[in-house]
Amino acid sequence: MAEARERAGLTVRQLSERTRVRESVIERFERDDFSVGDFYARGHIRTIASDLGLDADEILRQYEQENADIASPVKASAVFRRDVSERARWATGWTKAAAVALAIVAVVVIARMLGGSGEKAGTTAAQLPVTAPHQHARNEKGHEKKTLEEALAPGTVVVKVTARKPSYINVRDAKGKEIFQGTLPEGRTSTYSAKDRMRVTIGDAGAVRLEVNGKDLGTPGKDGQMIRRTFEAGGPSLR
Repeated sequence: MAEARERAGLTVRQLSERTRVRESVIERFERDDFSVGDFYARGHIRTIASDLGLDADEILRQYEQENADIASPVKASAVFRRDVSERARWATGWTKAAAVALAIVAVVVIARMLGGSGEKAGTTAAQLPVTAPHQHARNEKGHEKKTLEEALAPGTVVVKVTARKPSYINVRDAKGKEIFQGTLPEGRTSTYSAKDRMRVTIGDAGAVRLEVNGKDLGTPGKDGQMIRRTFEAGGPSLR
């Protein structure tokens, strides 16, 4: 998993944000330390492997073979009790925070009303800051239309990826600038373009089909195999 993360160009913190698995747990797993308990280890391993485009069942089989003598399964009842306790503490803290926020909004609304601003309470609430959506989200249809138009320009490499099943994809241009990073869902076809050269990392080579500069290259590897390829303008040649 450590090798797959590094090949995908992800830091431990980035992988933690994507999977919601704590950074300390990921670092321990990469050192073959599974002392969090067999129950939690299995769930976290499956989550991390799936996000990196690896075969989660195969990774779990390797985990069982290498840790058969030291694995100490945690009783489900104990796990659920601890989980419920943690959720209860979290809910209490969230309730307090929500109450404080509502109190602040109420004070602001009342102050505006008493001050004769003439603004409605709804207007004040609407002015509260709203968290912007993650900048990594992309409009795939618009992106594909753009790349098809760019395909007509000389010196441009165009790569079309069709996902037979979910697979992690990382696409960068000749200067290393990220064009796309994420997991393509099953059935999705996405097209990317770059000037001169494009570097593509695929988490599960057997899960996708590639078309480079209009030429169908088929499936670039085996199921569960992570590959990295570089394609150049003027042909489907790769390295």
